[in-house]
Amino acid sequence: MFFATRRLDQPISIDLLVVDGFSLMSLAATLEPLRAANRVSGRTLYEWRLLSPSGRLAMSSSDVPVPVSGGLDAGTRRDALIVVAAFDAERHGAAVLKRLRAVARNNVPLGGIESGSWILGRGGLLDGYRATAHWEDVEEFAASFPAVDVVADRYVIDRDRFTAGGASPALDMMLHMIRAQHGMAVALKVASVFIYDQEHLATDRQPMVSVGRLEFAEPRLTAAIRIMEASIEEPLSIAGIAARIGLSARSMQTIFMRHVGLTPHAYYLDLRLDTTRRLLLQTTWSVVDVAAACGFASASALARAFRRRYRCTPRELRYAGLATGVPGHLGASVDRGSTHRRAARNSRLRSARAPQRLE
Repeated sequence: MFFATRRLDQPISIDLLVVDGFSLMSLAATLEPLRAANRVSGRTLYEWRLLSPSGRLAMSSSDVPVPVSGGLDAGTRRDALIVVAAFDAERHGAAVLKRLRAVARNNVPLGGIESGSWILGRGGLLDGYRATAHWEDVEEFAASFPAVDVVADRYVIDRDRFTAGGASPALDMMLHMIRAQHGMAVALKVASVFIYDQEHLATDRQPMVSVGRLEFAEPRLTAAIRIMEASIEEPLSIAGIAARIGLSARSMQTIFMRHVGLTPHAYYLDLRLDTTRRLLLQTTWSVVDVAAACGFASASALARAFRRRYRCTPRELRYAGLATGVPGHLGASVDRGSTHRRAARNSRLRSARAPQRLE
């Protein structure tokens, strides 16, 4: 097992395959804990190489080029290979699928960070495994790879496969790996290097909204937001949400106005419109399907709310995105029916929702 105790005199060799469009945050969250582990232990616990599909400079999502040691050679000795990717991952990673399969045949543990999961999934390397992806894409990921047991967890470790939804979950996962391989003391020192004291469990759900200190200052607000996040497609009434967290609708409105400056209805609508915008730019779903996915009774109801928020129609936004090359996270179309079928089979991706639909 890769996530198991290791001898101190045998450095663990990890290759990181960085794919054009990757996030610098995700790369740093994956790589820097290895460096810090070596530093705090005073030993070479880990060795690493940065690789790219072409063997040339890898270009990050912020247009910062990153030098690499070369391309991916399936025959090179390594203890693990981690794919770090984000935007247009499938297009940028297509050329390396055959080599990844060859690496897997050598019984090398494989990891995927953010959209690295998509590349592993497209190569058939997650079939029969539990896995996760970035929260924006997790339902599309489940629809695209029905042989994968997809969960919305922060990170997932299943035998010789491990996946993380993004930068912060990647840091949690690497700290978990260091703890499993070299003990709690080393992992705590590594976390201290980054002044990081809020490690999450692997099974913690990836949130749409990071509430930070609000979770401690006003847990009822956090609970309401989490209910809203889980009920985008079939929105609940504000009174129903308030009742679920033990408040009156008036009290919940007071809490929302005090902490976020919006009424619960306005905040909920913003969440749904944010999801609408993402789906318009990152999928090829029709406006009707996007409206249904975001809890609007019709495309015209969506258009009215969307115009008030963004001062353009959904179709105008999509056209502008295509014209200006606004990148989708995946750059892949998604079959709407497949999404529903897969999501229905995987109850861990859905919460129970009341059948009320709002505008």
